[in-house]
Amino acid sequence: MPTTFDSDADIDRIGLGVIYRTLPKAEWTHAAHFAAALWLMRHRPDWRLEARLPELIRAYNAATGVPNTDAGGYHETITLASLAAARAFLAAQRPGRPLCEVATALLESPLGRSDWPLAYWSKTSLFSVAARRAWVEPDLKPFDSAEAAGLQAG
Repeated sequence: MPTTFDSDADIDRIGLGVIYRTLPKAEWTHAAHFAAALWLMRHRPDWRLEARLPELIRAYNAATGVPNTDAGGYHETITLASLAAARAFLAAQRPGRPLCEVATALLESPLGRSDWPLAYWSKTSLFSVAARRAWVEPDLKPFDSAEAAGLQAG
């Protein structure tokens, strides 16, 4: 399911589209979630994303008609795990590498698969109401953000 981004303008559009709630709902894909996170890490280093990103996603969902409920919309555990893995991936890149290249490489890593969290959480645990509402520790093996990003052997 890898996706490629042709320019940093592609990533800018996604990052800003989430902030301003202008990104079309159909474009809020697995790849776009990571592109937005990378954009925010690079362009908003002053934001504490673990605290700010959940509200951004909830607001974006609401603006695009996606209810944030116990069954759908925002998912805390997946968001925080994805953010940690994306941060590890970005930290391993050479400084100044174009964000479109970083995002494309991330999507070619294990993170490009939307089921990557299932290496750490069982489906029952990951898709529980508790995991949607708050961070739930993995029940299969300890979460390692660098391992999840394919930066070290599992």
